[in-house]
Amino acid sequence: MSEPYSPDHARIRVGIVGATVTSGGSGWGAHAHVPALQALPELYQLKAVCTAHEETAKASATAFGAELAFADFDRMLERPDIDLIVVCVRAPEHHKLTMRSLEAGKATFCEWPLGANLPEAEEMADLARTRRLPTLVGLQARSDPAIRAARELIVDGYVGTALVANMSYFTSGSYQRGKGRIWQAWRQNGANPLTIPGGHSMDIVRFLLGDFTEIAAHLTTQVRQWTDTDHGHPIEVDAPDTISVVARTHGGAETTMQIATVPTGGSEFRCEIYGTAGRLVLGSNTSVNTGPTKLLGAKGKDALAELPIPDRLKLVPPSLPDAPRSTNVAHAYVRYAQARAAGQPCDPDFDAALSMHRVIDAIERSSAEGFTVRLP
Repeated sequence: MSEPYSPDHARIRVGIVGATVTSGGSGWGAHAHVPALQALPELYQLKAVCTAHEETAKASATAFGAELAFADFDRMLERPDIDLIVVCVRAPEHHKLTMRSLEAGKATFCEWPLGANLPEAEEMADLARTRRLPTLVGLQARSDPAIRAARELIVDGYVGTALVANMSYFTSGSYQRGKGRIWQAWRQNGANPLTIPGGHSMDIVRFLLGDFTEIAAHLTTQVRQWTDTDHGHPIEVDAPDTISVVARTHGGAETTMQIATVPTGGSEFRCEIYGTAGRLVLGSNTSVNTGPTKLLGAKGKDALAELPIPDRLKLVPPSLPDAPRSTNVAHAYVRYAQARAAGQPCDPDFDAALSMHRVIDAIERSSAEGFTVRLP
């Protein structure tokens, strides 16, 4: 177990698993988390790096400026001088490593999705709650300044009573993949358009308008074969690539959401919210969980105009080493440090992640069984 954290500690000491200088696939740990931590030297120290092999662990620690390198995750967990464990490996490994971190008494930041499925997420959130450990999950869009500004405007009555919302998020995807990403073809691994672009984008709607109370959904797999470029043959795909959802929020707003992975182009993220007094539009030309997001609004029948984002919501340097991929991650780290110093939980924690997993489970059940699913 780590030494008790107090605001007197100069920095939060981080041990990260899943960030390597030679990582395949997106390299999210190396290209998002590490630059975010490096941009916040007054709050964080990247103390240790853990990878599967000693050689890559040492190379990664040297490249990232970390003091310690581990090829054994349990050895990193034994260190009392590590305050926060960051898990950013592939989704199927989240449960195993995060449970070990929590069992060791460590505060834990797990990337999204929390688990590969709802039962895993329930077990992870339950253990964190039982142990009363600080947690954070990688739903980084909740830390985006524009999205937080939109939420404040909605709470303050800018749109009046929210009546209807429409969100779409079409991302480009490759149907030819090597070992770094071919595993995403199978639904059981928990990383697909429903859970990742779908989870991130639908969580924004929930964050802005409140939890869903009922869901009707339709999932399809439009492209049923990918090419395994390592072996040169086709593989069967069962992960959904097109998601259509109609949902009602606790406040009564009707929402429609469509998420898809398309072979070329893509319209990226757009969310429109219409109320009795005005409307808001959020849009991003990059990945929804990285930012930057643009916010437009109008009262009554006025024309849409870009709205300023309050400086108090801009928590990180305007230019990060790997911007924009690390921008929202850095905002999440700042908010976590602020909450922890104040002795408060940070949103989104594992319970917030569990709530989103329940939404995904409801979508899957609605699509499979053909009826509207009601949520608590």
